[in-house]
Amino acid sequence: MELVCPAGNYQSLVKAVDNGADAVYIGLKNETNARHFAGLNFSEKQISKAIDYAHQQNCKVYCAINTYPRQKQWSRWTDSVDQAMGLGIDTLIVADIGVMDYIRSRSSEFPIHLSVQASATNLQSLNFYHRNFGIRRAVLPRVLSLKQVAKLAKTAPVEIEVFGFGSLCIMAEGRCYLSSYMTGESPNTKGVCSPAAFVDWQDKGEILESRLNGLLIDRFAQNEHAGYPTLCKGRFDVDGKIEHALEEPTSLNTMDILPDLYQAGVAAIKIEGRQRSPAYVAKVANAWRKAIDKAITTGVPATKSEIAELACLAEGKQTTIGAYERSWQ
Repeated sequence: MELVCPAGNYQSLVKAVDNGADAVYIGLKNETNARHFAGLNFSEKQISKAIDYAHQQNCKVYCAINTYPRQKQWSRWTDSVDQAMGLGIDTLIVADIGVMDYIRSRSSEFPIHLSVQASATNLQSLNFYHRNFGIRRAVLPRVLSLKQVAKLAKTAPVEIEVFGFGSLCIMAEGRCYLSSYMTGESPNTKGVCSPAAFVDWQDKGEILESRLNGLLIDRFAQNEHAGYPTLCKGRFDVDGKIEHALEEPTSLNTMDILPDLYQAGVAAIKIEGRQRSPAYVAKVANAWRKAIDKAITTGVPATKSEIAELACLAEGKQTTIGAYERSWQ
């Protein structure tokens, strides 16, 4: 079971590699990846340096080119593919079938992983991507139960990768329009949910307000943890009660079902967080390296205290196993 860790910059990549990652995933400095924030991602020079460092430690480097190109900007995606492949990236993480087709026009064998942004949740979809584009792995959206994941891992023609820790999205990835509804810029094409240019923080003395394109998202009291203002995790007046109408800020943590995921045949555990700090990456990578090794060798999940160690890094200081525990089919 591979440990795949995030790297939003070179320092984070070093921390991930040094703390036991089997692979790291990065993005280029443009909207071709789904974490297109200012100050994040890699230049051509940084990618070469990152690949050299990771490969010296037998760690792979994956590059996410996983947003959806518009016709006028098509060359930006193809140029990004050319750049990443030319620099020696081990795998491209892709969502758009046109981009996949372009990769295959260049190479019939270059590894492609289906991005979570493709929102593929069934066997027929995975068969399609494997048959037409030869994908080797699929990253599943965080909307499937453990039973559903296990069934796909046993029947799919490709490896299955699932998210194990990090910010939890309640939407089927690749199908969320909340941010674009508020800002006019879709994360599926621009690479950013709640673009920073539309975010405004207003200090009202004892209250801190967050707004997205002028819309009040939340109010925070002094010393209250203030999350990044995404529409799905805001607090709103619902029938006179202020509450998280869609989702409370919380993080996914699947450590206690890790042996189940391993026995199900899941090939890789992905850690969310390319926008996080190097210190975050170091601590999470180290904890998950130990947890995976323990699950593989003993079949025993992490202890409650080991799981609790990561609670301080979670959104809202709380964690959940999300849809994995659901009984739906």
